[in-house]
Amino acid sequence: MGFGDAVLQGGKKAASPGKASIMALGKAFPHQLVMQEFLVDGYFKNTNCDDPVLKQKLTRLCKTTTVKTRYVVMSEEILKKYPELAIEGLPTVKQRLDICNSAVTQMAVEASWTCIKKWGRPPTEITHLVYVSSSEARLPGGDLYLAKGLGLRPDTQRVMLYFSGCSGGVAGLRVAKDIAENNPGSRVLLATSETTIIGFKPPSADRPYDLVGVALFGDGAGAMVIGSNPVQEIERPLFELHTAIQHFVPDTEKIIDGQLTEEGISFKLERELPQIIEDNIDEFCVKLMRVAGYSRKDFNKLFWAVHPGGPAILNRLEKKLELSPEKLSASRRALADYGNASSNTIVYVLEYMLEENNKITRRESEAEDSDWGLILAFGPGITLEGILTRNLTA
Repeated sequence: MGFGDAVLQGGKKAASPGKASIMALGKAFPHQLVMQEFLVDGYFKNTNCDDPVLKQKLTRLCKTTTVKTRYVVMSEEILKKYPELAIEGLPTVKQRLDICNSAVTQMAVEASWTCIKKWGRPPTEITHLVYVSSSEARLPGGDLYLAKGLGLRPDTQRVMLYFSGCSGGVAGLRVAKDIAENNPGSRVLLATSETTIIGFKPPSADRPYDLVGVALFGDGAGAMVIGSNPVQEIERPLFELHTAIQHFVPDTEKIIDGQLTEEGISFKLERELPQIIEDNIDEFCVKLMRVAGYSRKDFNKLFWAVHPGGPAILNRLEKKLELSPEKLSASRRALADYGNASSNTIVYVLEYMLEENNKITRRESEAEDSDWGLILAFGPGITLEGILTRNLTA
């Protein structure tokens, strides 16, 4: 059997024996929905700022990010209770963590419950938990609070990935894959949860990147159940996770520079980021594709689940690899509807990919595309995370 041959199980594709698969997806969001067209006025009102230059800059950024809606934990009620969050230079890390620690747990529990219900087995059958967040800091960590909120067994084995940024979701997926494949019968819950409150600040000419964050980032949570050798008639694998790799670009540690300070997290993002990704993405993808027998000329035969760090990154990747516009449609939809929600966003991309796949007839998909694809994300380091995957629902 070749790499491209489907294994059939009851008339449907089945994951390769021993290979981990995503068996269910779930998501959750805070209740506050922000329309991009109203964001500028609301943000400047809430931070008591009337700088016309900064306001004009944010207005321009809000258009270029292509984001249309986002969900956020921040609200007028929170600002009334913690007015110091909107004042420059005050030590507020304790207040931020009080809000964030509770919020990310609540969202992670909701996303995980949605995912577990789709999976179709009780939460007590989860054997391992991988928890990802760049929005909290506490001991014990959010993994324990999530396990408690879901009623997981006390012998559930837990792993935390903190402060991985935008690559955290795919990094967590790589770790979950390794656990699932090396522990027969295991079922791994991967949960991600993020809120921008940890870095919320008033506008400042001294911190131009803050405005990029205001225009781009959103809050939410995502969840997946990962396991190998699915139980027939109960579990319905969605994506086989065939091969996972990670690569960091040397001497790029300061391109995405985040520091946890007394005023919360402060980020600095250099303009070279899209170019660095463009310069390194080709060989990184080819390395994964070779495993399935594909070469550089086959980019458009694969599907692409790419974390939408921003439109510039998607545009550079599309141009560099000469992808057809529809190849990144799920990523662009996720960016428009949820913003860059950091580690969570890959869950939203995969859900849109499944939705779009259901609208395409089998004859149309057989014309050019294969069942193989890549799951990609980029984060601090600069770190590239990639997984060669196979769509089992196509």
